[in-house]
Amino acid sequence: MILLDTHAALWAIESRLPSKVAKTIDAASGRSELLLSPISAWEIGMLVSKGRLRLQEPADAFVARLFSQPGVVIANLTPLAAMQSAMVEMHADPADRMLVATAIAYGADFVTRDARIISWAKSTRALRCVAC
Repeated sequence: MILLDTHAALWAIESRLPSKVAKTIDAASGRSELLLSPISAWEIGMLVSKGRLRLQEPADAFVARLFSQPGVVIANLTPLAAMQSAMVEMHADPADRMLVATAIAYGADFVTRDARIISWAKSTRALRCVAC
């Protein structure tokens, strides 16, 4: 299983990921092991509302299309993962903390470009990251 960070999900749907990472995502998708979190939907909405992300379609349509890609499984944010996200001391961004805690809860690899997350994952061995 793999969980995509929000930017990785955006890049995946736009075919902007390195080929090796894209193949990893395609393989997970083929096994219905490609996780997306509702936190990413919230984060996309926030980016659009702040003008930091411009989409070619309404945000709700984009999110619906993103989450309905073949092989995508919606990762539940469980109460335990939500609570544990407060204990993940690698990042101030609550969305990233919740995504990391969700990946840990699922035992999923986390696809991200965030150097702070990758560094934290290496130092704690609490999470496996796929750098993009």
